[in-house]
Amino acid sequence: MNNIKVWKEGELLAKNFLRKKGYKILHTNYKTNLGELDIVAKDKKTIVFVEVKAKSNEKFGRPCEMVNNYKKIKIMQVAQQYQRKFGLFDIPCRFDVIEVLDKEINHIINAW
Repeated sequence: MNNIKVWKEGELLAKNFLRKKGYKILHTNYKTNLGELDIVAKDKKTIVFVEVKAKSNEKFGRPCEMVNNYKKIKIMQVAQQYQRKFGLFDIPCRFDVIEVLDKEINHIINAW
């Protein structure tokens, strides 16, 4: 299976997983000049910025290991732009990672 197909399928699985857990999906693939947020969701009263990493195997490590410090900083910068645009600075937020490994989902809440 090619990487693009794995990533797209991973994002779809992640969205469905979050919906089943009661999250409301606000945006997917939200882009700014700094980068992209895979999923922005609401969990009760918390805005959740979700980075989705999908792989078909563990060659070169687990999917969550691809979220390095540089990526975390970029996600936080884009999240600040999102909060500013939608006036969400007074609402709690957190950063999660959903890793999809061969269609198995691991949701890491408060990843950083």
